[in-house]
Amino acid sequence: MSRMNFHISDYCLIRHQKIFRKGELLFTGTEQKPVPFFTEAYKHFGINYPKFYKMDSLCKLGLLASEIILQAKDMPCRGEDIGIILYNAASSADTDRVHQRSISDRETYFPSPSIFVYTLPNIVIGEICIRQKIFGESTFFISEKFDPHSLYEYVSQLLEENVMECCLTGWLECEGDNYDGALFMVEKCTTIEDGIVNFDEEKIKEIYSQ
Repeated sequence: MSRMNFHISDYCLIRHQKIFRKGELLFTGTEQKPVPFFTEAYKHFGINYPKFYKMDSLCKLGLLASEIILQAKDMPCRGEDIGIILYNAASSADTDRVHQRSISDRETYFPSPSIFVYTLPNIVIGEICIRQKIFGESTFFISEKFDPHSLYEYVSQLLEENVMECCLTGWLECEGDNYDGALFMVEKCTTIEDGIVNFDEEKIKEIYSQ
């Protein structure tokens, strides 16, 4: 299938206390730090998933962005037909530091399993998959910065090889007080409908820069 038949059918941006879907501002929070803001947004959108409160910051960011995309419309594909390809620069550094502090002092040595379980960045993929019942191809790449070229080439290849029919992909970064979420739903489409744009490197860059 030609890459011209791959399209971005939906996307969500989460940054600077704001959440956008397809360029439309959906929510402006009052909390500046990531966790309080994510919790504020979770309540605003009426999401019912109590496990959210146990997640680390990166997983909360990913779950929010994926929820806004996947619950806004019928999922374009299900189960093994949908994949998740994600990127960031910091990996799971925030949670790694918390875990390190819990084991560095032998006098107060108490590693928490609930923290340790989040010391891999791909755990966010697992959380999204459990929530959305996604069973397809998944990979989490660590990149120095957001790289539209790498994202485009890899996702396009998987779609061309029929490894998946659609893909939830993008950038999820959460380190300290900084967070940046940009998720895209990429599909194989035969026709262009309202709100659907070509999936190409320039369009990815354009959307991410909004």
